[in-house]
Amino acid sequence: MLESENISEIMRRAYQKRILVPAFNAAHLPMVKPIVETLAECQTFGLVEVARLEVVKFTAKSFTAVAEEYRKYMNLNFTRLHQDHVPVIDEDGLRVDWKGCIQEGLDAGYDSVMVDGSRLPFSENIEVTRKVVEMAHERGRATEAELGAVLGHEKNLTMSYDEIYNKGIGFTDVDEAARFVKETKVDWLSVAIGNIHGAVSGAAKDKDKVQARLNIEHLKKIREKTNVPLVLHGGSGIKTEYVLEAIKNGITKINIGTDIRQAYERALKAKPNDVEYARQQVSAKMKELILQVYHIEGTAYKI
Repeated sequence: MLESENISEIMRRAYQKRILVPAFNAAHLPMVKPIVETLAECQTFGLVEVARLEVVKFTAKSFTAVAEEYRKYMNLNFTRLHQDHVPVIDEDGLRVDWKGCIQEGLDAGYDSVMVDGSRLPFSENIEVTRKVVEMAHERGRATEAELGAVLGHEKNLTMSYDEIYNKGIGFTDVDEAARFVKETKVDWLSVAIGNIHGAVSGAAKDKDKVQARLNIEHLKKIREKTNVPLVLHGGSGIKTEYVLEAIKNGITKINIGTDIRQAYERALKAKPNDVEYARQQVSAKMKELILQVYHIEGTAYKI
């Protein structure tokens, strides 16, 4: 069982065995409970995670609040807690107190943290990521970072998805990825290979996500150059055949936010104030993904 294992060790084995670790975003605080319980029910190892954006623009409240909620239900044989996207420059182009956010996450007991310097010049991204790695590693925690631009959260994104994909806009540079991992000693790397975030502002946040596809050949090159667990952000809506092929080629963690957030929010619209009903819909959507899409039930006993 995984109860006493370090998340870095678990992720490294998952990477070597080509086993997917799903990471479910709790955009609203009550979502933590069904995420933990559904992973345990399916005997699937996964992460409960929350991004700064979900604290600011949804109702996750704070990194500390999510950690406290997680500890009410946590089962270390099936879950760990991850601090998702702490940007240096956020989706609105504003500077963020990234160091304070990361410190809050570490103090609150997050098993792993993510700093997102992807909107910085390459050298600055390296510098900031190296500092976060040092902060996390001295406390025995893992660090994720991002290289390339996983678009979608920006308010004024004018390009179509086809234009982004066909032109490789924001795709992670293979040689930069190799240098980035070597110089920062980051544990996991989030890459851009055609994946895209769900919209988070205005009416667009309620709409179905674009059906994204992935450039598997580009992914193979990144994996060969970096040899670390790779992360796919914007996992909701990617065509299944691409995800399954990506797992074979280095993707170890996939972030799933829009699918379960919309399940929760639509349930509350249908039955206002019925949080338990909304939680049930989160669980149902997770089971669909775990059992029917990714086929990762029982992975807690395979990693």
